[in-house]
Amino acid sequence: MPINFDSALGIHADALRIRSQRAEMLASNMANADTPNYKARDIDFQSALKMATSGQSSAGIKTTHHNHLATSGGQFASPEVQYRTSMQDSLDGNTVDEQIEQAQFMQNAVQYQASLNFLSARFKGITRALKGE
Repeated sequence: MPINFDSALGIHADALRIRSQRAEMLASNMANADTPNYKARDIDFQSALKMATSGQSSAGIKTTHHNHLATSGGQFASPEVQYRTSMQDSLDGNTVDEQIEQAQFMQNAVQYQASLNFLSARFKGITRALKGE
Protein backbone atom coordinates (compact mmCIF):
# COMPACT_ATOMS: atom_id res chain seq x y z
CA MET A 1 0.00 0.00 0.00
CA PRO A 2 1.52 3.38 -1.00
CA ILE A 3 2.13 6.07 1.60
CA ASN A 4 0.27 9.33 1.12
CA PHE A 5 2.64 11.90 2.63
CA ASP A 6 0.05 14.68 2.46
CA SER A 7 -2.19 12.84 4.89
CA ALA A 8 0.72 11.43 6.90
CA LEU A 9 2.31 14.82 7.54
CA GLY A 10 -0.90 16.76 8.06
CA ILE A 11 -0.79 20.54 7.98
CA HIS A 12 2.76 20.81 9.31
CA ALA A 13 4.42 20.99 5.90
CA ASP A 14 2.17 23.92 4.93
CA ALA A 15 2.73 25.48 8.34
CA LEU A 16 6.51 25.34 7.86
CA ARG A 17 6.27 27.00 4.46
CA ILE A 18 4.06 29.81 5.76
CA ARG A 19 6.19 30.29 8.89
CA SER A 20 9.26 30.55 6.67
CA GLN A 21 7.62 33.20 4.49
CA ARG A 22 6.53 35.08 7.59
CA ALA A 23 10.06 34.97 9.02
CA GLU A 24 11.42 36.50 5.80
CA MET A 25 8.82 39.25 5.94
CA LEU A 26 9.48 40.04 9.61
CA ALA A 27 13.24 40.08 8.98
CA SER A 28 12.65 42.48 6.10
CA ASN A 29 10.68 44.72 8.44
CA MET A 30 13.56 44.79 10.94
CA ALA A 31 16.10 45.46 8.19
CA ASN A 32 14.04 48.43 7.01
CA ALA A 33 13.43 49.95 10.43
CA ASP A 34 15.24 53.15 9.39
CA THR A 35 13.92 53.36 5.82
CA PRO A 36 11.67 56.40 5.33
CA ASN A 37 8.04 55.61 4.38
CA TYR A 38 8.57 51.85 4.78
CA LYS A 39 5.36 50.11 5.87
CA ALA A 40 5.71 47.10 8.17
CA ARG A 41 4.20 43.98 6.58
CA ASP A 42 2.99 40.70 8.04
CA ILE A 43 1.05 37.56 7.20
CA ASP A 44 -2.08 36.41 8.99
CA PHE A 45 -0.96 32.86 9.72
CA GLN A 46 -4.42 31.44 10.42
CA SER A 47 -5.97 32.63 7.15
CA ALA A 48 -2.86 31.65 5.18
CA LEU A 49 -2.96 28.14 6.63
CA LYS A 50 -6.67 27.84 5.82
CA MET A 51 -5.92 28.88 2.23
CA ALA A 52 -3.06 26.39 1.95
CA THR A 53 -5.04 23.45 3.35
CA SER A 54 -8.10 24.18 1.24
CA GLY A 55 -6.03 24.54 -1.92
CA GLN A 56 -6.97 28.16 -2.54
CA SER A 57 -4.56 30.63 -4.03
CA SER A 58 -4.64 34.35 -3.40
CA ALA A 59 -2.44 34.97 -6.41
CA GLY A 60 -5.05 33.78 -8.90
CA ILE A 61 -2.49 32.14 -11.20
CA LYS A 62 -3.93 31.20 -14.55
CA THR A 63 -2.41 29.36 -17.48
CA THR A 64 -2.58 31.28 -20.74
CA HIS A 65 -0.73 28.81 -22.94
CA HIS A 66 -1.01 25.04 -23.29
CA ASN A 67 2.67 24.61 -22.31
CA HIS A 68 2.24 26.43 -18.98
CA LEU A 69 2.30 24.35 -15.83
CA ALA A 70 -0.95 24.20 -13.92
CA THR A 71 -0.75 25.01 -10.23
CA SER A 72 -1.63 22.31 -7.77
CA GLY A 73 -3.54 23.74 -4.87
CA GLY A 74 -1.57 25.38 -2.09
CA GLN A 75 1.89 24.72 -3.49
CA PHE A 76 2.10 28.04 -5.32
CA ALA A 77 -0.30 29.94 -3.10
CA SER A 78 1.20 33.03 -1.55
CA PRO A 79 -0.37 34.36 1.62
CA GLU A 80 -2.04 37.72 1.53
CA VAL A 81 0.27 40.46 2.78
CA GLN A 82 -1.12 42.76 5.42
CA TYR A 83 0.29 46.05 6.67
CA ARG A 84 0.82 46.69 10.35
CA THR A 85 -0.66 49.84 11.83
CA SER A 86 1.81 51.90 13.82
CA MET A 87 1.37 52.46 17.52
CA GLN A 88 3.06 55.82 17.33
CA ASP A 89 3.39 58.04 14.28
CA SER A 90 6.86 58.50 12.92
CA LEU A 91 8.14 61.69 11.31
CA ASP A 92 9.52 59.81 8.30
CA GLY A 93 6.35 57.69 7.74
CA ASN A 94 7.99 54.40 8.77
CA THR A 95 5.59 52.05 10.61
CA VAL A 96 8.20 49.56 11.90
CA ASP A 97 8.39 49.19 15.68
CA GLU A 98 11.57 47.20 16.29
CA GLN A 99 10.42 45.75 19.61
CA ILE A 100 7.16 44.47 18.15
CA GLU A 101 8.97 43.04 15.11
CA GLN A 102 11.54 41.27 17.30
CA ALA A 103 8.81 39.80 19.51
CA GLN A 104 6.83 38.63 16.46
CA PHE A 105 9.99 37.18 14.89
CA MET A 106 10.86 35.23 18.04
CA GLN A 107 7.30 33.95 18.46
CA ASN A 108 7.30 32.84 14.82
CA ALA A 109 10.68 31.11 15.32
CA VAL A 110 9.37 29.16 18.32
CA GLN A 111 6.29 28.08 16.38
CA TYR A 112 8.46 27.13 13.38
CA GLN A 113 10.56 24.93 15.66
CA ALA A 114 7.41 23.34 17.08
CA SER A 115 6.25 22.44 13.56
CA LEU A 116 9.69 20.96 12.86
CA ASN A 117 9.41 18.86 16.02
CA PHE A 118 5.96 17.61 14.98
CA LEU A 119 7.26 16.68 11.53
CA SER A 120 10.29 14.95 13.03
CA ALA A 121 8.04 12.87 15.25
CA ARG A 122 5.84 11.97 12.28
CA PHE A 123 8.84 10.86 10.21
CA LYS A 124 10.17 8.79 13.12
CA GLY A 125 6.76 7.13 13.41
CA ILE A 126 6.64 6.40 9.69
CA THR A 127 10.18 5.00 9.82
CA ARG A 128 9.32 2.74 12.76
CA ALA A 129 6.19 1.53 10.95
CA LEU A 130 8.18 0.73 7.81
CA LYS A 131 10.79 -1.18 9.85
CA GLY A 132 8.02 -3.06 11.63
CA GLU A 133 9.03 -1.96 15.13
